[in-house]
Amino acid sequence: MIGIDIGSTAVKLLELSRSGKTYKVENYAIEPLPEKAVEDKNIIDIDGVGEIVQRLIKRAKPKAQAAAVAVAGPAVITKVIDMMAGLSDDDLRAAIEIDAEQYLSYPIEEVNLDFEILGISEKDENRVDVLLAASRSENVDSRLAVLELADLKPKVVDIEKYALENAFKLIIKNDPEIQEDETIALIEIGSSTSSIYVLAENEVVFTREEIFGGKRLIEDIQNTYGLSYEEANLAIRSGDLPEDYDTAILEYFRNDLAQQVSRMVQYYYATSSAASRHGKLSHIMISGGCAVIDNILDSVNHKVGGHVTIANPFSFMTVANKVDEKLLLRDAPALMTVCGLALRTFDEY
Repeated sequence: MIGIDIGSTAVKLLELSRSGKTYKVENYAIEPLPEKAVEDKNIIDIDGVGEIVQRLIKRAKPKAQAAAVAVAGPAVITKVIDMMAGLSDDDLRAAIEIDAEQYLSYPIEEVNLDFEILGISEKDENRVDVLLAASRSENVDSRLAVLELADLKPKVVDIEKYALENAFKLIIKNDPEIQEDETIALIEIGSSTSSIYVLAENEVVFTREEIFGGKRLIEDIQNTYGLSYEEANLAIRSGDLPEDYDTAILEYFRNDLAQQVSRMVQYYYATSSAASRHGKLSHIMISGGCAVIDNILDSVNHKVGGHVTIANPFSFMTVANKVDEKLLLRDAPALMTVCGLALRTFDEY
């Protein structure tokens, strides 16, 4: 199964294989999206995004015919509910659908939902905690339509934050510098929003989202140099920018990004009960397309301090001969979500 991450500014493809405990990157590719093809995590131009995925398939030539995608944004609901223990999956689903109005913001006929039993409730041993995940059906259907346009078989529809967490946990598990009892933060700088995930004891214990992302950098380049959205996006990836770019635009954006990271970390310490239970962050990882900006670690270290690194989910993986390792290293921080999706290949179904 390949992972297909449909973001706001680009579509990413990744195919992994595994031999024993060793993972291998078989294929990866990225294609930028036209402006407004995807807005607020909703696919606006299904045919256009479908063509982009077709182009990715043609370039990467993956072996797998099935794909995992993810939904996100305000149309997605996740919450832990408690239910009576001992019910079958069918009975649990029926009970959830009967009480859907308690859990969902939309009528049950307008959503796709799924659930997973997490374990016995700490409050009542006769009940179980159940993770409920739901999304507007139109949000799911648009992604399925895109895959079908590219002759891919939809196999898994995940949730972006869980795919990201899968890749995050895999990095920590395989990083020899990180001990099991440490508390680690991942800060994902997205297109329009940035999120912090704090992991302790192999569980995400704190999350927070802020309105700040790399799209602002694209817009600053557009406005300063009179470029189109597509030209500005391409210029960032290629590095083909005017000589004054660093001092006129990038330096200010770096400082703002570092300030946002600092705020999210301080919010964890100031307001989170998780901070009192799990203590100080021993590592902070930065991911997302903005993580590859020149000197970004210096800016973040200046504001936050501590052990700050760039997330790379492939640092412990081998790479197929046809994959450009230098490009993969450059793009790695932006491939966390698609890596989490590609990892679904190895789940049991």
